[in-house]
Order: sequence, then structure tokens, then C-alpha cells
Amino acid sequence: MTGPLVAACTAAAVLVVVLGVTSTLLRRRTGLVHLAAAGLLEVLLLVQAGVAIAALAAGHRLAETATFLGYLAGVVLVPVAGVLWSRNERSRWAGAVLAVAGAVAGVMLGRLVQLWDAPLA
Repeated sequence: MTGPLVAACTAAAVLVVVLGVTSTLLRRRTGLVHLAAAGLLEVLLLVQAGVAIAALAAGHRLAETATFLGYLAGVVLVPVAGVLWSRNERSRWAGAVLAVAGAVAGVMLGRLVQLWDAPLA
């Protein structure tokens, strides 16, 4: 897990949260800007997953590999699920759904960093 890539993923997650909360407060549906931000987050998370898997394949050892891989698979799916749900939501709460997805992705990314940096027993 690289620091600059984690920072970029976190910034994209915060952007998704801000856009989602803003559209909810303004009673607006999600639009192209929301989709672009969620798409950026997804691309960054996929790159981060690729980097992490490559490091694991190269021999990097983790204290809890199974937990890490579970979080890694989950964090990649969260933005996709958030976008699909928000696009099907016909009310102003579509932005809130996307905001929650961004927040969940950010928290899961933080947990991934903790698992990556955990000392081996």
C-alpha cells in the first residue's frame, strides 16, 4: 500500500461524501459529477488493489492476510454498489446513499492500511 495512492483514494472518498451530502441538502438527485467522482474512486481503489496484490505475490507478508483480502475485495465493491443503489433511488436521498458509500470506502481503506502496517507476530 503506497502512501500517495492511499491519500488519493481518501481524497476521492471525501469528494464523493461531500458531493452526496451537498446534493441531499439541496434536494437534488445524483448526476454526472457524482458518477465521475465515484468512478475516480473506483479506479483508484482498483489500482491500489492491484498494487497490494502484486506486493503480496512478491512475498510481502501480513499478520492477517485473509482479513486483508476480505477488506480489499469489499472496498472495491462498495462504490459500485453505492452508484447502483443511488441511480435506482428516485428521491433526494440518492446523494445520501452515495455519501454513505464514500464514507464506508474511506473507513475500509483506513482499516486496510492498519492491516498492512500491522507487525508480524
